[in-house]
Amino acid sequence: MIAHLQGILHTKKAEEIVIDVHGVGYFVLIPLSTYYKLPEQGEKVSVYIYTLVREDTFQLFGFFTSEERKTFELLLKVDKVGPKLARSILSHILPEEFRSALLSSDINRLNSIPGIGEKTARRLILELKDKIPQTISNDLNIAEEDTAASLPQENTIQEDVITALVNLGYSKILAERTVNKILLAKGNNNHEFSLEELMKKALSQLGKRF
Repeated sequence: MIAHLQGILHTKKAEEIVIDVHGVGYFVLIPLSTYYKLPEQGEKVSVYIYTLVREDTFQLFGFFTSEERKTFELLLKVDKVGPKLARSILSHILPEEFRSALLSSDINRLNSIPGIGEKTARRLILELKDKIPQTISNDLNIAEEDTAASLPQENTIQEDVITALVNLGYSKILAERTVNKILLAKGNNNHEFSLEELMKKALSQLGKRF
């Protein structure tokens, strides 16, 4: 079972990467929280891995921190929570904040995560409140990583954000409308959105709909 990968970041997309380890490319699915902390393509990268093996599936899930991986593993133990939903949860909440929401039975915070209804929020609290590690690191780097000096063109960023939103469960039409609305509202402002900025604005707008 693969638990850790270190190599060259061959391909980098919003929710998936390929890591070249001595000429072998490993396809790894990641949450957005990990994507934001990745180096540029062609640079060295190291990620924690959760290996999912089923009768007809072999998938690798990558995480920038061990806390994210531990939280992912716990989520998979919850009834009706699969890897897609678990990854979505980690894309919208830090492990420390998730732990706090569970311990304080904060249904509203959990319910604000796309794909999490009130029933699922209650199930998460019921099944994980007594299992969530009490020692998840409190020194997680909550500050945003500096954006890379070289950014892709905005139309590529726009496409990546739309794809990420669709993967998180939003319809493509809704994702496109939301992103286009944000870009149109920018007007004559010369500021170029990074993928992280555009994604956060889109999630903020979509959050108002639920």
